[in-house]
Amino acid sequence: MNQATYDLLTRICDKCGGRCCYYARPPLTEERISILLENGMTLDDVLFREHRMLDCKSTGFCVGFSEGRCRVQSVKPETCSAGPFTFDVRNGKLEIYLKKEGRCDLVTFLKGNPAVYDEQYGLAVEKIRHLVRSLPQEELDSVCRIEEPETEKIAEIPMSEVLSDDRGN
Repeated sequence: MNQATYDLLTRICDKCGGRCCYYARPPLTEERISILLENGMTLDDVLFREHRMLDCKSTGFCVGFSEGRCRVQSVKPETCSAGPFTFDVRNGKLEIYLKKEGRCDLVTFLKGNPAVYDEQYGLAVEKIRHLVRSLPQEELDSVCRIEEPETEKIAEIPMSEVLSDDRGN
């Protein structure tokens, strides 16, 4: 993604006030935890429950959300980078969902700009694939039990393709 497009998407995200950061608790791989620790987060920012995730502050916002934006933008968790796309794993398929326009201002922009939509979708699938491949099965199962309201399914990818090495990380 070129810098101008990235900056535009960031400005759209900055305007919403962090709706997707409110009680988000994105899942974390061991690799992502290490990256976040190298970039200013602490183990106190991570919850170790059914799956590893970022914690929320008393305000309800993710510990990474500060002054209206993500303080670890360049290394944020995979599900955050994938936004406004999300996922589930069912019946041997990785299901990709898109948030409804009322939930994310970015969706309206993406739907009106097919080339940017395709680029963000490709990035989302890459990040989600990496997450799915990296999480232990019991943690992935826990993540998939989380309901994601106001989304529409836009794609299904066989898990055999998701887990194969020929498509990269």
